[in-house]
Amino acid sequence: MVIEGSRPAALMRRGLGPDQVRGRDGRIWLRVTGYGTEWERADRVAFGDDAAVAGGLVGAGVEFVGDAIADPLTGLAATYAVLDSLGRGGGEIVEIALAEVAADYATLPLAVNSKSTRPPRIPRLPRVPARDLGADNGRVRELVEARLTTC
Repeated sequence: MVIEGSRPAALMRRGLGPDQVRGRDGRIWLRVTGYGTEWERADRVAFGDDAAVAGGLVGAGVEFVGDAIADPLTGLAATYAVLDSLGRGGGEIVEIALAEVAADYATLPLAVNSKSTRPPRIPRLPRVPARDLGADNGRVRELVEARLTTC
């Protein structure tokens, strides 16, 4: 899998675009952009806040719904899209834009069930402490070296 997180023309100018680099069968190329890969906004730089506003994910007046909310929402949508592609066997270019994801979320109702008076359940943290930072670095290096091939 290749994850591209730049404006669409950035890698193509260097000869590294998805149509220029031959990949293994089943390779998924995930293109995460601010405003898509076509039309006049394709080369605009985007950040979570401006992409959220462009998608209509704002409150009354100029009030952000969440700080840089388009970033994590796009990450979730991208994960779902990649898993969906893997289910079909991969071999695809998956394109996802922050502003489009924000626009999708802006159309959702504000509350799932406005009649509910019970507060949402807060998940409990696990009682087992997390491993020390970097404890798995050696294993990660082994996995990367074992799978090191061209994209």
